[in-house]
Amino acid sequence: MKLRKVALLAMVLVVAAMVTSSSTGRPRSTTSTAGPGGPPLDAEPDRPAAPAAPPTVPGPPGPAGVVSLAGLRGIPFGVTEKELSRRGVLDREPTPCGRRLAGVPTADPVFAEDRLVLLWANGQTRTPEGIRAGTPVERVRDAYPRARRLTAPAGSYRLDGLLARKGDRAYLFLHDGQTVRKTVVGYTKYARKLFDEGFGTC
Repeated sequence: MKLRKVALLAMVLVVAAMVTSSSTGRPRSTTSTAGPGGPPLDAEPDRPAAPAAPPTVPGPPGPAGVVSLAGLRGIPFGVTEKELSRRGVLDREPTPCGRRLAGVPTADPVFAEDRLVLLWANGQTRTPEGIRAGTPVERVRDAYPRARRLTAPAGSYRLDGLLARKGDRAYLFLHDGQTVRKTVVGYTKYARKLFDEGFGTC
């Protein structure tokens, strides 16, 4: 009887030792958490935030006969006079009013510091909204409801204007109170300078 008890006790000790060995040898879990509410330690690290969207800029110039805030087709604002000459876009011989576009011009360029800053649109050249010389002023206000009214100095014999601005570019519509007489497009700074000081006129 005593031997049976001893054998039984030995078996219990052996089983206990096997269980203890098995629990201590278990590999560590790879899904443990970093703490309450924290991400798993083996979770994929946060990806860097997407870069901020670039500032809005005018799209590419439109089709022939359309002048936009980007310029004319193939003639963007900011291009150098030297580059346009190299491409044969400008007449070789300057006029008293400066260089002209070669061929049948859709607009007359105005340069400052060797870069194209304004375009005087001719009577057939329109904006993407269909505004050109001869368009009623009310239609201009409908197309550009936020356009700013510019009043010519009294007795100056100059035309009033509507300045439709977007960022550093603008349309300047010179009018007689009824219809558009001239359309100027380009950098806002130079459009205002044209209206206030006569910059770029000839």
